[in-house]
Amino acid sequence: MPYGKTTLLPFLLLFLLLGTLCPAGAGAGAAPYRVLVVMSYHETQPLEEETRKGIESVLQGKAELHYVYLDTKYNSHQGKEKAATAYALYRELRPDGVIAADDDAQALFVVPFLRNRVTTPVMFCGVNAEPDRYGYPARNVSGIRERSHISESIAFLQQLVPSVRRIAFMASDDAMGKILKSLVEREAQSYSATSLPVRLVTTLGEAKSAALELRQQSDALLLFSMASIRDAAHNHPNDRQIFSSLSRQYGKPVIGTTDYMIRHGLLCAVVNSGREQGATAARMLLRAMDGTAVSRIPLTSNYEGKRMINVTVMKSLGIRPRPIVLRGVELVNTAE
Repeated sequence: MPYGKTTLLPFLLLFLLLGTLCPAGAGAGAAPYRVLVVMSYHETQPLEEETRKGIESVLQGKAELHYVYLDTKYNSHQGKEKAATAYALYRELRPDGVIAADDDAQALFVVPFLRNRVTTPVMFCGVNAEPDRYGYPARNVSGIRERSHISESIAFLQQLVPSVRRIAFMASDDAMGKILKSLVEREAQSYSATSLPVRLVTTLGEAKSAALELRQQSDALLLFSMASIRDAAHNHPNDRQIFSSLSRQYGKPVIGTTDYMIRHGLLCAVVNSGREQGATAARMLLRAMDGTAVSRIPLTSNYEGKRMINVTVMKSLGIRPRPIVLRGVELVNTAE
């Protein structure tokens, strides 16, 4: 008997029957999950952009993504108000899952509104503080802690400039700066250079004065994020203005911890990846939304590190590294 319409009919009927029994959310044509993503900073902040790309690399096509930016780098005084707005959106959307990026989103949004208060799974990323500071892990919260490659960045600098023995640190005097100060205090004994106390500053003028003072006490300076500092006109200078002015004032190697810091005028770093953290948090959330209990999704940390050197800065300092040191390093020039 030819294999034709009569033979196919039972299979077609079975397929149609199964299609009517499958619940929404099953199969290729299912409606996507709905996910709320709460970012601590502003939309164009480089690490937030990287984190978003990582999230979307995993959840694109699997979830309808809604973003809220708390903008606490530049407008910390509005943080609580924006977090309340994010919670109002949460109640309106009733999402299947939440991703919260960086520390302020935990303190202002997850802890007061979601942690152990709802059943919605929440995954964090970009968190520099110890997770127990926020009561993590919690019944409905897990995530990926951000580990800045400070020790690795110092060791990398010493490959470029072996004479570095004492290193200074500077950060903006805000919530993140205080967290990073505590981190350095915990880790300092493990660094390959003697560490000076972290200097916290609020203005560009104060930062320049500190750089001049630290020049006499150290061989190199490591800068953390300085986004919240202001200039004499009470405006926020851009990254290039901050890093170039502090590098000139210090007059010795100044290193960082992130990709954008090196592109905007610091010498070198082993940088972590916001994309890695966003993608990891998204995969963890997908597991939870697919039915895995959050208690069975353990906390983790980022692992990837990329060595970067700003060639413009390296040449200006007269540094001539051995060729082997440059193997596998991403070489960039100062962004225009």
